[in-house]
Amino acid sequence: MYTIAPMLVIMLGLLAMYNLLGFDSVSYLERELFSCSVLYVFIFSLLFSSSFNSALSKYIADRIYEKAYDDIRPCMLAGLLMKLGISTLISVPFYLHEIFVGGVEVYYVFTTYMCYMGLTLVFALMLYGVVIKQFKRISIIFIIGTAVTVLLSCVFRFLLGFSITYSMLLALAIGFWLMAALQMFILMRIFSGNSHRYAAVFHYFKRYWRLILSDFLYIFGLFAHNFVFWFAPFRLEIVQTYICNQPYDMATCLAMFTNISATVLFISKVEMHFFERYSDFNSAVVGGSLEMIEKSKSRMFSSLGQQLKNLVQVQFAISVIIFLIAEIILPLIGFAGMTMEIYPLMSVGYFISFLMYSNILFLQYYSDYTGSALTGLVFASLSLIGAIFSMGLPTEWYGLGYVAGALCAYIFSFLRLRYMENNVYTHTFCVGSIIDKREADMPPSQVYTKAAANAELREG
Repeated sequence: MYTIAPMLVIMLGLLAMYNLLGFDSVSYLERELFSCSVLYVFIFSLLFSSSFNSALSKYIADRIYEKAYDDIRPCMLAGLLMKLGISTLISVPFYLHEIFVGGVEVYYVFTTYMCYMGLTLVFALMLYGVVIKQFKRISIIFIIGTAVTVLLSCVFRFLLGFSITYSMLLALAIGFWLMAALQMFILMRIFSGNSHRYAAVFHYFKRYWRLILSDFLYIFGLFAHNFVFWFAPFRLEIVQTYICNQPYDMATCLAMFTNISATVLFISKVEMHFFERYSDFNSAVVGGSLEMIEKSKSRMFSSLGQQLKNLVQVQFAISVIIFLIAEIILPLIGFAGMTMEIYPLMSVGYFISFLMYSNILFLQYYSDYTGSALTGLVFASLSLIGAIFSMGLPTEWYGLGYVAGALCAYIFSFLRLRYMENNVYTHTFCVGSIIDKREADMPPSQVYTKAAANAELREG
């Protein structure tokens, strides 16, 4: 309820608007323009809003540990400024192209842009609610926002006479901004102080650039194979601006939802149990004996291995059950052809990639930011290259490139975890410095002269 409910609520809201407003009666071009607009809004808002999450989470966690709560509001504002700034720089040229080349009405494009920025803001603010464990409030906000969205779409269509697609698009934009406003209101009430230490946040971006790279590469890897197939011969191009591949994109969406329970399992089971053992190990390092350290280390990595094993077993069972149900039900409601041919292998790929992301988070527990960034690099690059090669294979093998990329990244991350297990003492006791590091002018190399010493003795 508190982990994947927000996204499911939005999807249910879209389905409700489809049925209430009669989306099937819309002309083909208008329908595909709306679908591609929403597809791009979701993909790129997630891509550009999630890239700084780990670095910002690190900053917030450190400030909470130090009880410097007044530093969190500057973190929120600096993070939002960074994400919205990047999103604007990327999106404005694209939407200008849609207006001047695609010939789409300015009001429609501007509403799409506001929808994109609103969802970017929603995803950006969710981070702070998740860090302070406000899962219930986040879910309630999404339920309220989605209910208002569905209601407004009916008002725009049946009372104001707007077109079906524009009623849905405008309602989505308002709904996303409402969700963002409610999240901002709650966070501002919780963190009422402001230290105005904005520079410290950007210093964290510089210091933990590998975390930023890791986040970006992982999210990019999730969609890189889609980008490749957007340029396949059977792609769909709308208003000379939007490019998509409907069968492949739909198979990707179905595969993602088949394995999305891995997110729930990781948060509710794996991370909670492992964190207790991880805390015990750190407590033993700070104030325990060598025997306590050895025992807590053994229990910590034993728990890590057991939790990863349980995650694989339970998620595999869930994915198989959902896959079998999907294979029976989806053809009955209109999903057939290339989509159902691509779907099985894509399900395997997302099963592996979600497990691989669990390993990335465990690597970040041990501050192995290089390992997590390299895992993301392996995942993104091999998924991209693999998709290029798999495009020439028969339809049922289109997902092979993504499977190969996810599998190689999972193996690399697992080996990296084993490396951390074998070198955990080196990481714990030999990383860092006794003397605080700072940037300043180098002091003079000569620290003693006989004349200065004699003068000091005479003065004494």
